[in-house]
Amino acid sequence: MYLYHNIENDLVINVEQIHARQKLIQKIKQRFATFGYQEIITSTFEQYDLYAKMNGTVNHQEMIKTIDNTGQVLVLRPDVTIPITQQIALHNNELREDLRYFYVQDVFRQAAETKDHRESTQAGVEYFGNPSPQADAEIIALAIQMLQDIQVNNFKIELGHAGFFKQLVTDMNLEKQDLSELKQYIQAKNVTEIEQFLNRLSVDSEVKKVVSTLPFLYGNPLEVILKANNLPLNDEMKNTLQNLKNIYDVLDAYGVVKNVVIDLSLINHMDYYSDMIFQGFIEKVGKPIIMGGRYNTLANQFHSNLPAIGFACDVNLLIEGIDNTTLPSIQPVDIVVTFNQQEEQQGLQLASKLRNENFTVLTYLDSQEKSRIPISTFSIHIKENENILIMKDKQLPFSNAEDVLSLLHRVKERR
Repeated sequence: MYLYHNIENDLVINVEQIHARQKLIQKIKQRFATFGYQEIITSTFEQYDLYAKMNGTVNHQEMIKTIDNTGQVLVLRPDVTIPITQQIALHNNELREDLRYFYVQDVFRQAAETKDHRESTQAGVEYFGNPSPQADAEIIALAIQMLQDIQVNNFKIELGHAGFFKQLVTDMNLEKQDLSELKQYIQAKNVTEIEQFLNRLSVDSEVKKVVSTLPFLYGNPLEVILKANNLPLNDEMKNTLQNLKNIYDVLDAYGVVKNVVIDLSLINHMDYYSDMIFQGFIEKVGKPIIMGGRYNTLANQFHSNLPAIGFACDVNLLIEGIDNTTLPSIQPVDIVVTFNQQEEQQGLQLASKLRNENFTVLTYLDSQEKSRIPISTFSIHIKENENILIMKDKQLPFSNAEDVLSLLHRVKERR
């Protein structure tokens, strides 16, 4: 009996978690749809070559591989952006109209240093065809409104630019190993190691000044842009700052800049990002739950020219960081219909009509133990000489299904 009791409790908890998760995902989908994005899906299994032959994509050691019955190597979907871009590029060399898509799909990765694998759900959007700052700002504003919809109020969006760092290191002519080392120091904002690294290299003094300042180019967007513009930047880097300023101005028009900071040391692990990049953080989670940016050159690897931008949200991490009180709870049953054996047919037929009107309905015989009948918003008792609809402290008699539907709809309209 004790074992049964534990299993039953676990099942209840699991049902509640599943319900909360699905309600959360539905809210996210609704927000995506309000911005004009349409849902799209990709295959769970992808060709290994799709990722292996591309530059700057998923670490090959993190992909979970399998072999089909023809001997082809497949991978469980490690990324959604790449297959979506491939499909659009196969049918379009260029775009004459904007395309907006969203997805909620599982991705599969294996940590390179362990045998552990991780299945996580990503909710994301991809916007093809529009290279403007307005499109960049739309994506960030959408991410912010998505978080607000699910009552995540304490969050931070860090805005950066892949081009700023790329333009900077181009002037340094670093070897691959040195570049990787510098990226690690900058991502960790390790000022001491950055200075020691620069002292070992023959690097122009002006470039050194910019690189050593990178960890401090974080914070209020207008202040960071002003501070960066006072550094010895080349023309490309100045244009990059202006691009970020243009995006910020549109975000200001959206009214969402209070949650936005600029981080010019931001480096995304996906090398296919070409321009603006951003990531989102919430309390209780020590890594970004949202990552995205502009990837105008990704489609070039499929022989197409498609400017694009998007982001992905890790739903698993998002749920971990949300206070349980903000997660959607299971809604009570709309209606419980009870009847005795003689009125069973009438009760079941009434329940069917109510379900066809999108009410959640449970049915029970009067002889059922009262403790097993769940709490509901409304109760209906079918008796030999009287049918009663009960809501709170009111008892309303009715004669047929049409009468009770009229009563229920009137109550709904008053709410």
